[in-house]
Amino acid sequence: MKKVIITEKPSVAKNIADAFNIKGRRDGYFESEDYVITWAFGHLLQLFDARDYDENMRYWRMDRFPFIPAEFRYKVKSDSKEKNAPDKGAQRQIGVIKSLIEREDVDGIISATDYDREGQVIGDELLLELNRGKPEFRMLLNEWTEEEVRKGIASLKPNLEMKPLQDAGISRQLADWMIGINLTSVATLRYNPSSKSILNIGRVLLPTLKIIYDRDMEIENFKSSRYFKLTANFRSAGGGEFQGTYYEDENEKFEEREKLDAAAELLEGKSSDITEKQVEGKKEYAPLLFNLSSLQGHVTSKYKGWTSDKVLKEAQSLYEKKFITYPRTGSVALEESLKERTAKVLDILKRGLPYEDQIAFSDSKRIFNNAKVESHSAIVPTYVLPKGLSSDEQIVYEAIRNRFLMQFLPAAEFEETKLEVKVREPGIKGVFVAKGKVQKVEGWHVVEKSDSKDTILPEVAMGETVEVLGGKVNEVTKKPPKLHNEKTLLRVMETCGKGVKEGEEEDSEEMMASILSGYSIGTPATRAETIKKLRDAGYIRYKGKSLTCTELGRTLVEIFPVKELLDLEYTGRLEKTLADIEKGKFAKEEFLSMIREFTVKAVELIKKDTSMLRSFKAEVPEGADIVGECPICGNPVIETEKAFGCSNWKNGCDFTIWKSDRFIESIGRKVSRQMVELLLRNGKVGFRNLKSKKGATYAAYFRYVRDGKTGNYKWEMEFID
Repeated sequence: MKKVIITEKPSVAKNIADAFNIKGRRDGYFESEDYVITWAFGHLLQLFDARDYDENMRYWRMDRFPFIPAEFRYKVKSDSKEKNAPDKGAQRQIGVIKSLIEREDVDGIISATDYDREGQVIGDELLLELNRGKPEFRMLLNEWTEEEVRKGIASLKPNLEMKPLQDAGISRQLADWMIGINLTSVATLRYNPSSKSILNIGRVLLPTLKIIYDRDMEIENFKSSRYFKLTANFRSAGGGEFQGTYYEDENEKFEEREKLDAAAELLEGKSSDITEKQVEGKKEYAPLLFNLSSLQGHVTSKYKGWTSDKVLKEAQSLYEKKFITYPRTGSVALEESLKERTAKVLDILKRGLPYEDQIAFSDSKRIFNNAKVESHSAIVPTYVLPKGLSSDEQIVYEAIRNRFLMQFLPAAEFEETKLEVKVREPGIKGVFVAKGKVQKVEGWHVVEKSDSKDTILPEVAMGETVEVLGGKVNEVTKKPPKLHNEKTLLRVMETCGKGVKEGEEEDSEEMMASILSGYSIGTPATRAETIKKLRDAGYIRYKGKSLTCTELGRTLVEIFPVKELLDLEYTGRLEKTLADIEKGKFAKEEFLSMIREFTVKAVELIKKDTSMLRSFKAEVPEGADIVGECPICGNPVIETEKAFGCSNWKNGCDFTIWKSDRFIESIGRKVSRQMVELLLRNGKVGFRNLKSKKGATYAAYFRYVRDGKTGNYKWEMEFID
């Protein structure tokens, strides 16, 4: 009997076939005496569109939302060009997989898709749709080398054990469907009804847009300030020159320039003494191994024209070609069980390098630490040496290989020196401070040469006299923060901003703890796609390597009423909940119930929102009887046979006063043209000689206002004395 192995892509099926030396390729699969290896092309199935459940949903109308099916169903994924037709390639491959599963000589199915939330769902969608009772197994691998494939086949798990991972993946799918379909539809109808373009609203999209928006606003609202600094140049007895900054009472920033100008004049022709010299030896350890976000940040900041989406694409290609381990990881350490395998890889990669003799295997906790691994270890090379890489693949591979090699080289060592210089001039009360750095051991820096900007100080002794060469007063303007680039944006997304400080190293304990908790915006696998979607939707644009909001993106953030979707905390909690479902700590049904409730409330909020209506100018029909200006959107209110209504109704303005208004009739009056004209002009209309139920006569003003809770219009009364 044979087992069917289902992989995520044809290239992975080929890797498994190669591991077992299977040459028999058929139409859509490989076959040997023991295995039939077939493949998907990512998701072959997708969730039904709204119109698949109800033909009326083909046309968007406000009153048809929220739309949440009682039971979600799957179909063959749609053709990329013709959305209403199934993808023929997917349809054909599903037929191949179905026929293989149903063969009488097949007694089990092995899902060999990627070991992550999305990979689990890609395999399980097919198994749920096509399998009718045959045993299901799961192969879990971090790389596709021959050695690991053979180990994986020898240590299969029952697929049932992966149910929490499946629950998390399906929960993510359904949550994004409910929020995306409903909110995209009603937001487009409410804010962009006359345009053919769609306002894309998503669970991960909007908080990411908000991060960029917040930085834009921080820069726009930044109030520049200035201060002055005094620097002086000195020459030692040995001829070495250096520069020092003037400090007085431990402060080098001065608001008034005059004092520093006077001090600079006093420096001319003076001598000075080294009154303090501090030398401190320090070690600098290699940066941690790459996870996907740090790899994307490294490459996009180093190479022009690269995006995080492109980095992921090249890393995925290297993974499928067996050259690196699984790239979609959030971990920056390796599992402790990988020490022997890592030593083997290191031994192969170091051969022939000019610094080979400096490389030594180490089982340091910085490298191997189970507490810092979540699902997948950090990205590292495999023992397979690459051949025939494209130039783009080479860039990504070298970054991963170099970061790996750095871990097994000595720490860089340097001396930090601080000098204090006191000028022999009573009028200069403070001291000049010079700081410098001298590298003593190159260490891991030998892997990638960097242009050092460190200040090198000359050799001087404590108490030595040095000549003052002159001073200069500099005006310093405090600069606003920089726009986000992909590197800084990915770091904020990775931790919802927790533990991320300007200039902070990416291996801070707070940041690592945040990453491992699952409290984030999106996952390593989806963040690059999110940035791309924001650009495609017209919400952001590139400014060099930086990211900034477009006018559309800015407007959306400012007017969108569902504030939870703009809140990093809320989105982080959702992603954390999905991570908890994956660990079996939270129930799928409870999560989906929460999402349903949120979606219903969010749709109603958008329906009631009138913030954008004034930007639409309605075309008034020729000959229409204009009564006044709509208080909601400023467009003309026109009289019809049954009502006085806003001409902007096509764009969603529902301001209407019916001629048969029951409340006005209940006080013994009728809705007349004159009454509506007064109401629109003054915001209120008055009536005298009204009679209460008890027969008393009174006068009152009436206002026509929208109820904040229901969204409906109602009359409010104010008695006239």
